[in-house]
Amino acid sequence: MLRPASLRRSILLWLVLATAAIGALALLDTRTEALRTARDVSDRVLVGSAMAIAEGVDVAADGGLSIAIPYSALDMLSSTAQDRVFYRVDGPEGILTGYQDLATTPVLPGKEIGLADARYRTLPIRTATLARELTTGEGTLPFTVTVAETTRAREALAQSLLTRSALRIAGLIAGAALVAWTAATYALRPLDRLSRAIASRAPHDLTPMPPDAPAELRPVVDALNGFLLRLSRAMTALQNFAGNANHQIRTPLTVARTQIAVAARPDSPRPAALDKADAALIRIERVLEQVLLLARVEASGTRPALRDVDVAALARAVTADLLPQAVRLGQDLGYDGPDRALARTEDVLLGELLRNLVGNALTHCPPETMVTVHLDAAEAGALRLSVIDTGQRLPDADLAALRSRLLPTPGPTEMRSGTRGLGLHIVAEIARALGATLALDRGPEGKGVAVTVTLPVA
Repeated sequence: MLRPASLRRSILLWLVLATAAIGALALLDTRTEALRTARDVSDRVLVGSAMAIAEGVDVAADGGLSIAIPYSALDMLSSTAQDRVFYRVDGPEGILTGYQDLATTPVLPGKEIGLADARYRTLPIRTATLARELTTGEGTLPFTVTVAETTRAREALAQSLLTRSALRIAGLIAGAALVAWTAATYALRPLDRLSRAIASRAPHDLTPMPPDAPAELRPVVDALNGFLLRLSRAMTALQNFAGNANHQIRTPLTVARTQIAVAARPDSPRPAALDKADAALIRIERVLEQVLLLARVEASGTRPALRDVDVAALARAVTADLLPQAVRLGQDLGYDGPDRALARTEDVLLGELLRNLVGNALTHCPPETMVTVHLDAAEAGALRLSVIDTGQRLPDADLAALRSRLLPTPGPTEMRSGTRGLGLHIVAEIARALGATLALDRGPEGKGVAVTVTLPVA
């Protein structure tokens, strides 16, 4: 199994790598500077040694040049690296003393000293050539002093400077790693607290997490709270479904079982009992359809895709579908509105909403009631779809109870055993999903009920 990635290790790794890269660049610069510093120090010593030897050159009695090499001139070149030293002194007529095969360094016009790197007998050397003149009664006598030294001391000095710089950079990397580990541990403490808070929660606790988190964790907390909100809605929808199914199905099942038991008795009127059982089972089937639709709408958590729908054609189709039921119940069902009216909605859900409103009116109104599906333009940018019945006048308490069913339920829904069953609650949930508004009031002349759905036009 792969080891999960660690933010603390990632921060430490990237910081150490970045510090190491900067340290490598610093070492390259330090190496160049160390070589230049060692070369400058070595050159000063070489030039000083050449000057000391030049001080020992004098005019001899015969008019030539004589030289006395001072011991201090060569002693100043001695070092712990045990470098080898070479020299030669040249006069107008050639070499006066020193190593004959030691090459001199050209001195540029206007300059007194020439410096160069060279090789002598396979050894790398640094050479300094000093050009001087001595004045006599007969004129001037030019001469040059060349001093060379192997480069061990220079390389040792550069290596020493580079080593000390490398040690300092290594210490810096180690210190940065320690600081990074400590800072990452401290910076990740809010994440650890958030993890512990989530782990310590009870399974049923879906309340939002407190927003007191650093700015970097706010998107995580907001996303988590959004997920908890959606999960809470889904759990509420599931509880609603369970409560609705439990209450709405239990009664028809009890009726069906009772009627079947009655039909099983020898002296019972079997056809009538079986008809009642069949009606109860039909009601169970309808209730199951309703609670499943309700659960689907409540658990979706998102608005459906809206499009332009001909609400007039949809209302006529629903009215035609439910007309046989109205005739069977002795009621008058009709449509009143334009031939065509477009709204921005979703046809399947709007059709179920309208079926529930008309079905409620047909089921709970007495015979000879007039039920009208009315459609008109409410105002600019809106379309009003109403289901109006002319049933009996409802008391104020019953009207308020019906209106309460159109309000959202913040928690698990209580049993809905009123006169309207699940219909109005399903209508309210669908209307919220479609972005429509609902209103419930008394019908014409204060009789019956009028439920109005306001839809945005296309």
